[in-house]
Amino acid sequence: MKSDGEIMEILEAYDSTGSYRAAAELAGCSHHTVKAHVTARAQGRPVGVPVRRDRVTDEFMDKITELVARSGGRIRADKVHERLLGLGYEGSERSTRRAVAHAKAIHERAGRRVHRPWVAEPGLWLQYDYGDGPVVGGVKTVLFIAWLAFSRFRIVIPLRDKTLASVFMVLDRTFRLIGGIPTYVLTDNEKTVTTMHIAGVPVRNRDTVSFAKYYGTTVLTCQPADPASKGGVERSVQIAKADLVPTATNLRNEYASFADLEAACQAFMSEINEKEHRVTKRCPIDLIGQEQERMHPVPDRAHTIAFGLSRKVPVNTPMVAFESGQYSVPHALLGSEVFVRVHGVAEAEQIIIVAAGRDGVREVARHGRARPGSPKIDDEHFPTDATQKVPGVYAVTANSPDEEAFLMIGHGAHEWLREAAAAGTSRMRQKMGQAVALSRLHGRERVDEVLGTAAAYGRFGTGDVASLLAHRVADQGSRSAGEDASLAQGTVGWQAMSSPSTTADGGEL
Repeated sequence: MKSDGEIMEILEAYDSTGSYRAAAELAGCSHHTVKAHVTARAQGRPVGVPVRRDRVTDEFMDKITELVARSGGRIRADKVHERLLGLGYEGSERSTRRAVAHAKAIHERAGRRVHRPWVAEPGLWLQYDYGDGPVVGGVKTVLFIAWLAFSRFRIVIPLRDKTLASVFMVLDRTFRLIGGIPTYVLTDNEKTVTTMHIAGVPVRNRDTVSFAKYYGTTVLTCQPADPASKGGVERSVQIAKADLVPTATNLRNEYASFADLEAACQAFMSEINEKEHRVTKRCPIDLIGQEQERMHPVPDRAHTIAFGLSRKVPVNTPMVAFESGQYSVPHALLGSEVFVRVHGVAEAEQIIIVAAGRDGVREVARHGRARPGSPKIDDEHFPTDATQKVPGVYAVTANSPDEEAFLMIGHGAHEWLREAAAAGTSRMRQKMGQAVALSRLHGRERVDEVLGTAAAYGRFGTGDVASLLAHRVADQGSRSAGEDASLAQGTVGWQAMSSPSTTADGGEL
């Protein structure tokens, strides 16, 4: 194929000579080439573009196009070739393959969906979807991702399941995080939103309709199997999963607890909403104010249609009763209202407890089914300084100056009090007063040790403490001889027994 410069030289040579052969000699090419370019210029066709020649498949292109359309562009070229042979086709399989590829390209272009840019208005659209979350404690979690269309503000909240109550809970929390309720909420055709389709029309879940009416919004669903209609949140799901789910590419460690996953989602939201968006060239956190001006306020009380039965937490015990069982809740909820429901069946049955706070409704506890008389208790729900009441173990506390003076002696005094009380000792207050008087004469440390000895050996009689103290003082005044000044008889006299005896004349016995 000639270059553009060579073609211009050929045409210039022809214009100068007016002869195909003379121009060919000047340009160094065939006179047929000169004629082809000159003819194309005279007919107004692009110069240098190859002219399409007739092909053996031209007579059968209608049939090829029909077969490709009927199969949705999936038919193989060898199958088309077999059909064409029965119609009298004499071309090669290579020609058929080339014609089928051309027909498939036309079919694909004809059915390709053309997206029109969506110009979103502030406060109008909120989209949400779900993504597979990481495994925490052997249980797979769910990531709830919401996306405001105008500001591109994103919400990422981890869930333990996608039940109706969890969806309502996380939507209420989302509304409070973004500071208002948009006009429309768009999502997939989950069973929590759409129960069925009749003639292509989605039938809404009645609980969802009640929820939307309470918050003053409209819940819409996209076309089935058409994720492109909510492409913004679909992309947000991909980004959130790539960052939050531990993989070999992001080098994130496994989450030790569900609280760690919540903290990671909060950090991800802060980071991505404070970063400049590539489309708007502004940070979503800076545009959320324009959204809030158009959205209506969130009700003070959350809609509790699917949260379960209401229960009041006692003011001194973080436990709630539900279906003949007791379950613990965080001690910060003392005196507040919570909602309890059952999720799952058989061995997977769980008791879920949710509560409303400033930032919306959230799950506060999840337990297995408790049997009557055997409460389900989570140690983390109680404060670290909480003491467990154990029968027989009493806290020793002074209630009078005399008791305080006795207990100030030391640990031995505490043990003597517990053991003497358990033994039913009489006149304990008088004996405690005597111990205080002795501590002033002989010192607290000495009397404290004696009280500990009396408690260990059950010496609770009158004068026992004074007797033990006198014996201890007497032992401290005695002295013992050392090895160098010992009065014990030595072993020199025993040596004769080990040597042989002799007679008077010197013979051995």
